[in-house]
Amino acid sequence: MAGTDEEAVAAADDALYVLTAVLLTPAQFPSVLGDDYPEACAALGLAPRADGYGLVLGQDGAGARWTVVIDDVSLVAVAIASWDCGMEYDLSPDERTVVAALPGWPLAVAVAAPGVPAPHDPGPEAADGPPLAPPDTSVWGPAQRRLGADEIALQWAVWRGQIDDTGFSARDGGSAEGDGPSGTAGEAAAEKAGEKAGGIGSGGHGGIRRVLAEAHAYVDSPPPLGRVRSSFAPGDARTLRVDGPGWSMVARTDDIAFVLLDEEPGEVLPVGRGPELPRLLEALDKLAVRPS
Repeated sequence: MAGTDEEAVAAADDALYVLTAVLLTPAQFPSVLGDDYPEACAALGLAPRADGYGLVLGQDGAGARWTVVIDDVSLVAVAIASWDCGMEYDLSPDERTVVAALPGWPLAVAVAAPGVPAPHDPGPEAADGPPLAPPDTSVWGPAQRRLGADEIALQWAVWRGQIDDTGFSARDGGSAEGDGPSGTAGEAAAEKAGEKAGGIGSGGHGGIRRVLAEAHAYVDSPPPLGRVRSSFAPGDARTLRVDGPGWSMVARTDDIAFVLLDEEPGEVLPVGRGPELPRLLEALDKLAVRPS
């Protein structure tokens, strides 16, 4: 997608009312856009820059949606951290940091700028290329599967609390099957975690076997950046997010893992530790990218 046209950059930057911002880096990117960092960049027509980007989402004076891509990642990181703490922060990127101005928004934004027309895509005369739009998450598919994994990572204690460890196979840790994300795969997903927990051995579930085999393969042949990410967890543990073609896994290095599959809509498959999972998670954590 073309997005570096000087007139488009000026149109978005000169009167941009900033609504929100997100990071697009190997360690932190909107996972709804792809299974890894290069895939997420490709969704926006961007080259996977090593240091990543900041995405500033806002409206121009006419109310049109714009996504301004900047290379000042630290500026966006500081703004996000300030907003998360309830502090005001005026995110005003320097024009020299602007890489591209893309029409539309790649993510759903629930707020709008006051005093301007309602959010709408800019007309074709103002943009070089079709506008960005959020992936369809109204039906189960890769985007909703990744959103479901996001929710598990965010609400780990809630999901973990629904799992009865006695449902795992005593032989190898196994897995227990339960209802998972449905609908928009947002907060409502947590309410359904483990409602039907029942023991099944991981050796008896072909999808879990495939996921674990592909995750093991990452250890020998590192995947594209961002397919294995490691973030903070309580104590000395880490939260791992691992994605692959058609699957997502969320795990704590000191606990179990949860698997979501494209071919099993709305299902979350917990995988017990057993003798193998701890070693796999330790190896994955060593190759994972981490927030700086």
